[in-house]
Amino acid sequence: MAELFVSTVDGESLQAELYLPESVSAAVVITHPHPQMGGDMFTPVPAGFFGAMLHTNVAALRFNFRGTGQSSGTHDKGGAERLDVAAAVEHLAQAAPDVPLYVAGWSFGADVALTLDDERIAGWFMAAPPLSVVDPADMAAQNSKAPKVLAIGENDQFNPPGKASATVAEWQNISVKTIDGADHFFGAHLPGLVDKFTSFVTA
Repeated sequence: MAELFVSTVDGESLQAELYLPESVSAAVVITHPHPQMGGDMFTPVPAGFFGAMLHTNVAALRFNFRGTGQSSGTHDKGGAERLDVAAAVEHLAQAAPDVPLYVAGWSFGADVALTLDDERIAGWFMAAPPLSVVDPADMAAQNSKAPKVLAIGENDQFNPPGKASATVAEWQNISVKTIDGADHFFGAHLPGLVDKFTSFVTA
């Protein structure tokens, strides 16, 4: 695993970690929850996703959004953070070329990731996206034919499965998976979420 900084098109420098196995079969960019609510790349869901890849042939890149940890810049409420995800995707695509490239995220990071309009993305695995940090109408993923999984806790406080399903009813190739007994933070149900994520990106 390597510690590095990823540069954005508007000149910010993002703290990141890259896992690059010798033989790469796929790659995944991992985003984190709201930085103004304690979210960073080391919080439980992104840490769980990243850690699960360390025993696979899937390259993984996790990073801190601008203004978080050692990343430069300031928080922009999900606006300029779109450039952060795009920069992470570009960096990983160059580090692990010619393999399926996925994007995964939790909460705030999931909403921002769904705005990406990049034909290289082979699929999205989004944990508990609020679908409100960013206007769903601005989420380019809705028009992509690539598979999208929204994994949402049964008792999510912000966007429960039924509400999420209604919001994305017209999206292409999407499925909403309910994590029984879980809330927005997953807690003891995190291993089950990580298993679903791992199955998605290694399939």
